[in-house]
Amino acid sequence: MTTIYVGNLPFSANEADLRVLFERHGKVESVKLINDRETGRPRGFGFVDMPQAEAQAAIAALNGYEMNGRALRINEAQERAPRPPGGGYGRR
Repeated sequence: MTTIYVGNLPFSANEADLRVLFERHGKVESVKLINDRETGRPRGFGFVDMPQAEAQAAIAALNGYEMNGRALRINEAQERAPRPPGGGYGRR
């Protein structure tokens, strides 16, 4: 299974829109749009899980695809770098 990062999404996009778009290129296991924790508003990116070969085809076909006037940025998701403990907030 491959997780695909989908960035520069229009704020009007929903999970069903992404599922339909990616299903043109293969089986979609899951779709998750990311919302702001405090406001609940969309953050403009999300993730799609697909089988490896189908994911690569979808990335190649859809990177730069225009959705509601916005060119999508699509690539294989990377693991997030670990954050330092403690949160910081001015401490040194």
